[in-house]
Amino acid sequence: MQQVLHPANERGHANHGWLVANHSFSFANWQHPNKMNFGALRVLNDDIIAAGMGFGEHPHSNMEIVTLVQQGALSHKDSMGNGATMYANEVQVMSAGSGVTHSEFNASTTDDLKLFQIWLFTNTQNVQPRYEQKLFDPLLRKNQWQNIIKPNTEVHGEAIFIYQDAWFSLVDLDAANKIEYTCKLAGNGAYIFVIEGEAKINNTILGHRDALGITDYTNIEIEAVINSRILLIDVVMD
Repeated sequence: MQQVLHPANERGHANHGWLVANHSFSFANWQHPNKMNFGALRVLNDDIIAAGMGFGEHPHSNMEIVTLVQQGALSHKDSMGNGATMYANEVQVMSAGSGVTHSEFNASTTDDLKLFQIWLFTNTQNVQPRYEQKLFDPLLRKNQWQNIIKPNTEVHGEAIFIYQDAWFSLVDLDAANKIEYTCKLAGNGAYIFVIEGEAKINNTILGHRDALGITDYTNIEIEAVINSRILLIDVVMD
């Protein structure tokens, strides 16, 4: 088992006034040679967007883009004709494929919007672009894994599919509780991101927004030091 620690205070940081962003991996003007990606996981941005502000129409291609709203409301529009508002506990997937343009704005005129935007390299080039948005019941992640993203090759389950051998799972783990995770695909790595709280993994204590990348593993045990919300991305490393 090999692991790499990504402390929250070592992430890239940008304050544009309307946007405060923290980058787990190299992004825009923040570039770090040892933080380019974790396997197919290319971007994990932790964004706070001011009321009424956002990202105007811009293009993407051949990237799997996953958005998780943490607080507030996100207004989405794209060149496929989709227009939707997204709230906490919803998951949005956009497979950019052969090319798509979209915009993302804070739907509120008074409150900040907090979200994670996560990009993965696709394993299938130039697919027809697609969009999906789904609400997941937070009670179903209470002290158990809730799978929210799965590969397009997996036909069972409620999770949204992407074109990559990756699974995203969430858990709300009560203090002192333990949970085990088993690798979904031999050779995949696990990127474990503490959204809230504090957790112990392989004798390493992770706090708010800390992350741990683990490779060459079969099982991982996670113990909550205090009540914690954890995102685990099981992702191909090739």
